[in-house]
Amino acid sequence: MNSDTVRMGTIPAAAERRVISKVAAAGFIGNFVEWFDYASYAYLATVIAAVFFPDVSPAAGLMATFGVFALSFIIRPIGGVFWGHYGDKIGRKQALSLSIIIMSGATFAIALLPDFQQIGVWAPLLLLGLRLIQGFSASGEYAGASAFLVEYAPSHKRGLYASIVPASTASGLLLGSLMVAGMHVLLTPEQLQSWGWRLPFLLAAPLGYIGRYIRVHLEDSPKFREMEASREVSHAPVSLLLSQHRRALLISIGVTMLNAVGFYIILSYMPTYLAVELGVGETDSFIATTIALVAYIGFIFLMGVLSDRLGRKTMLILASVAFICLTVPLFSGLASAGFLGIILIQVAFGALLTMNDGTLPCFLSEIFPTRVRYSGFALSFNLANAIFGGTAPFIATWLIQATGDKLAPAWYLVVAAGIALVAMIMSRETSGEPLQD
Repeated sequence: MNSDTVRMGTIPAAAERRVISKVAAAGFIGNFVEWFDYASYAYLATVIAAVFFPDVSPAAGLMATFGVFALSFIIRPIGGVFWGHYGDKIGRKQALSLSIIIMSGATFAIALLPDFQQIGVWAPLLLLGLRLIQGFSASGEYAGASAFLVEYAPSHKRGLYASIVPASTASGLLLGSLMVAGMHVLLTPEQLQSWGWRLPFLLAAPLGYIGRYIRVHLEDSPKFREMEASREVSHAPVSLLLSQHRRALLISIGVTMLNAVGFYIILSYMPTYLAVELGVGETDSFIATTIALVAYIGFIFLMGVLSDRLGRKTMLILASVAFICLTVPLFSGLASAGFLGIILIQVAFGALLTMNDGTLPCFLSEIFPTRVRYSGFALSFNLANAIFGGTAPFIATWLIQATGDKLAPAWYLVVAAGIALVAMIMSRETSGEPLQD
């Protein structure tokens, strides 16, 4: 009998571990590809600005580059509705297998784009179009992978297994940081602008193929198969979500706001902030971010374990309070800190962020019942990221220019933490309970 097709909990422990390992790899690879792309785009922002927006000032070009980054998130809620519907009605595995092909294909196509000098304004328009396709397909990855893992995981280890998903995003950022840092060292500015910036996006094709191969060789989650067997699959999961689970949806959007703003400010925008606003060398800023990402990945799993022991609500409230109290002092310290000090501050920020990131995917999976789990997670997560996450680098750059205050991004992050705190106070504890059906 194929162990993948047997309900978890009724198969031998060794076979169960093999299934979980495959599920973990399937959840890891898609988000890894997605965030490797986002990291490459964000860390190469100054180069991409020169390639696609050469006729404006460097500051305007940078804002235009981050504007394209932000606009690609507008389609994420639409993608969240589509992939949530698909995943709750057709299956988690089918949705994840399709989304990774579309996402990696659009990312690969970015590497083949002609630049502004070759086709003029069509270059940035094509860039925007491909990022919209990439954003649409990627909008189901984080939610689908998290729900898939949580529905397979033992009940007392759901937080640990769900933390694999944010760890995969950080790993994608880490590889992007390492690759871009190496490119800045090995390539001249002319080589980076001519062809070097294309290299990270070319990797999407083989990575996407590997991810799809892993996913199509898995059975769907036990929870979804149970729901199929009992004929309880909803034909309109999004309508069911909006009519019967509005409170859970609003709480999820609120708590995800801190995740969205914090992730993009700390892990995506920070190298640009250090280089452009504080005058730190690009190589040093990338090295600091890389070290912080390594620490972040380690902290993620620790926070997943702690959420299993202390509870999701406790961890998410602690994360919000910590950001409210410590964000401005830590940002203030960056201006006067040396290289070692910058690394320590970024590691501290990473630790704070993992309190939220390491807990959130499990919480968002547990707060919704199986019939709308994918839809609820995908819609809330993508709405928050579309409104607050993808726009965070753009808003941070604009706030600094509008106010003249280099601490403006810190205050923006404090506001996000305050909203997340209110949302979590209104929530209930979800750990230690059976998944809702």
